[in-house]
Amino acid sequence: MRIISLQSGSNGNCIYVEADGVKLLLDAGISGIQAQERLKQYARDITAVDALLISHDHTDHARSMGIYHRKFGLPVYVTAETYRAAQRHRLGTINGLNHFAAGETLRFGNVTVETISTPHDGADGVVFIVDDGVHRLGVLTDLGHVFGELEAVIESLDAVLLESNYDPDMLAGGMYPDWLKQRVGGPKGHISNSESARLLRDASSKRMQWACLAHLSKENNTPDLALETHRQILGERIPLFVATRYGPTHVMEL
Repeated sequence: MRIISLQSGSNGNCIYVEADGVKLLLDAGISGIQAQERLKQYARDITAVDALLISHDHTDHARSMGIYHRKFGLPVYVTAETYRAAQRHRLGTINGLNHFAAGETLRFGNVTVETISTPHDGADGVVFIVDDGVHRLGVLTDLGHVFGELEAVIESLDAVLLESNYDPDMLAGGMYPDWLKQRVGGPKGHISNSESARLLRDASSKRMQWACLAHLSKENNTPDLALETHRQILGERIPLFVATRYGPTHVMEL
């Protein structure tokens, strides 16, 4: 299994995963040109992608799904409620639309994608577990809070892209208005560096090969601070990467 975060953050999200001959894109929050060019850097052709899966309706995850479909011919998988809510982004015509229900498992060849409902404040948000029969990858961002099912999910994974959105002190002392601070740190917002680190410390098993910290806030976090917090709480037992807001990661492998 090979994974590339093409971008991660409130300015746009898109994750590429290939496993057992299946190629997937998770979310379409960056432009079609950006996704195409960033995949080209690693000799990947976006038109060869088998499916685009949308996690929820927020702009930074859903805005370009229509472009990816029309420009590159990608079939779109999305819940009906998420699709309805995302219409505000003027998605345009999508003929290759496939609805799934939150909690359903999708199959692409020998690869399954489990969808898990989240308490994040999207219309019908989910996170994804990609399983090729050998490895299990979690793409777990926009979580709302650390809900009960997460520990069992983390325990089952070989690798994870995990939300590490904000530092509580930076959020409290920052320039966001009070309502936005409450939204980010509330039960339907995002999880902090320390919450992410404790989740990995308490729930990850010996099978966890690496974790990539994702969806970092520009205003309320830094990559160095996210890594430092995780090392303080988690120690050194899991290799850590950071998905940047500004471009692709290296190819992460399982």
